[in-house]
Amino acid sequence: MDPATQNDEIAFEFPPLFRLYKDGRADRLKGNETVPPSTDPTTGVQSKDIVLSPESGLSARIYLPKLPDPTRKLPFLLYIHGGGFVIESPSSPVYHSHVSSLAAQANVVALSIHYRRAPEHPLPAAFEDSWAAFQWAATHSTGGGPESWLNEHADFNRVFVAGDSAGSTLAHHVVRQSGVEGVSGVNTVGVVLFHPYFRNEVPDKLLEVIYPTGGGLEDPKMYPGNDPRLGSLGAGRVLVFVAEKDFLKDRGWSYYEALKKSGWSGVVEIEETEGEDHVFHLFDPSCEKAVSLVKKVAAFMNQE
Repeated sequence: MDPATQNDEIAFEFPPLFRLYKDGRADRLKGNETVPPSTDPTTGVQSKDIVLSPESGLSARIYLPKLPDPTRKLPFLLYIHGGGFVIESPSSPVYHSHVSSLAAQANVVALSIHYRRAPEHPLPAAFEDSWAAFQWAATHSTGGGPESWLNEHADFNRVFVAGDSAGSTLAHHVVRQSGVEGVSGVNTVGVVLFHPYFRNEVPDKLLEVIYPTGGGLEDPKMYPGNDPRLGSLGAGRVLVFVAEKDFLKDRGWSYYEALKKSGWSGVVEIEETEGEDHVFHLFDPSCEKAVSLVKKVAAFMNQE
């Protein structure tokens, strides 16, 4: 935008995440740091950035763990980052480190997606991009997709979807859509939701700004407990993490209870971490409880 035509009058501000101006520009107040893809010197996990859709701008960072046996295919993980649908990306230091760690410890090929973010791209853009990324990944199930790492090394009979905070909301949506619509060539074994963001409380201005066409707190995209098709979830196992000091904790527990009552035939477990706050494992990944959490996820993805 030409600086001469910019309107610096603020339309909406949501500290500490973003500021929206009346001319449509947005300033992200945090989560702007990035790191390049790399080969981790300790674990040997390789990563690279790829474009999934030039039309929408949907992109991702893909992670390939060390391969003692290149002929053996590994489970596939679709990871969706959090940040209130507004900040962060797969190249953020915390997410690059976290997904690389998951790839190494769970021994999975991981695709961490960079969906279109609000407020410039209001919801449901992030929902659409997450579903599009899952469908794009599924094109590799027969070995004929556009990305060689997925064709050669990913086992689409063992697929997992995971996300944290707002990314949990998107991860649930992906697996719900796959259960309702079906995706050829893909067997989604499990879902991991870290500290889900699901909205189920009093209305707030943020939701009006980032999802102006939505159904508010009653919208099943934002609160799956209101979804009459929750029981159609397209995975056999769900693992939910909540944290004792997280103000979102009750939403994770509500989701757990709603899923158990939905008629869904799978198995859901929930684990609450004492004394910790929202996504503590991203900001202090070396602490004992974060290390334990990642080990739990790796075990979840590797159980037969």
